[in-house]
Amino acid sequence: MPATPAPLLDVPGLPAGPTDIRLIVSDMDGTLLDDAQRIPEGLWPMLAELRRRGVLFSPASGRQYATLARQFADVAEGMVFIAENGTYVVRDGVELSSDTLDGSVAAGVARTVRRLVAEGVDVGAVVCGKRAAYVERTDEAFLAEVRKYYVEHRIVQDVTAVGDEVIKVALFDFGAAEASTAPVLAELAATHRVVISGEHWVDVMNRTADKGTALRGLQRALGITPAQTMVFGDYLNDLGMLDAAEWSFAMANAHPEVVRRARHLAPSNNEDGVLRTISRVLGL
Repeated sequence: MPATPAPLLDVPGLPAGPTDIRLIVSDMDGTLLDDAQRIPEGLWPMLAELRRRGVLFSPASGRQYATLARQFADVAEGMVFIAENGTYVVRDGVELSSDTLDGSVAAGVARTVRRLVAEGVDVGAVVCGKRAAYVERTDEAFLAEVRKYYVEHRIVQDVTAVGDEVIKVALFDFGAAEASTAPVLAELAATHRVVISGEHWVDVMNRTADKGTALRGLQRALGITPAQTMVFGDYLNDLGMLDAAEWSFAMANAHPEVVRRARHLAPSNNEDGVLRTISRVLGL
C-alpha cells in the first residue's frame, strides 16, 4: 500500500468501466455530505442504478440509526445501516449486530464529563442507546449539535440511569477534541476504543466495536469479499473500514492519517467526491 494515495484520475490500473463491486460503504459527515451537511442530489438516481445492478450501498456513520433511517427514508428498503460507529447495524428495522457497552463504563465516562465541566471545560456527554440518545445538558448550543446526529434524543436528569442498552458514549467538545477531551480518556483507551470521530467529537465504545468490525461481519454475512468492496472515509473513525476493502478511498479533505491509510484518493466532499468516484469506477 503506498504511503500517499494516488489521485483518482491518475491511479495506474484504475478501470474506467464496470468492475466487480458488490458493496459500497460511505461515511457521512465530511465524506458523502458536503460541509453544509447536504446529501448530493445526484445520489438518489445513482442508488436506483446501483440497486438495479445488484450493488448494495451502505451508510456508515457515528450518527444514530434513527437519524440515518430518516435521511434515507425513501430508499431505505433493503439498505444496511452501519450506525453509531459500527456498534449498531440494522437492515429493514431488524438488528443484524450490536456491541453493547457495560453500564458501569458508560457511567464512568459520564462522571468524567461532569468533572471536566466543573473544571470549566465546555463539553457534554451523549449516552447512546439503541432506542434513543440521552443528555443532561439543556443549553441550546449543545442541543443544536446533538440534533444534527441524534434525532431521537431525550434530556434526562441522570444519564447514568437510563433504561436502555447503551452502545456508545459520545462527547462533544466545543474546543478541539483531539487536543483536550481525548487525552483525558487515555487511561480508558487501554481497555476500550476511544475514537476521535470529528474535530469536536470523541466516541467511547468497546474495544471490539469499530466500523471495520461491522463491515467485516456484513461481508461474511453477504458473501462479499474485500476485493468486491468500495469504502469512503475522511476521519479517524473510518480507518477500520478502509482496511476492510481493497477499494478504499480517502477524501481529499480527509485527516492525514486517513489519506495515508487509504489505497486511493477521491475528490473532496464538497466536490461530490463519492459520486464521482463511483461513477468512474463502475462506469455509470
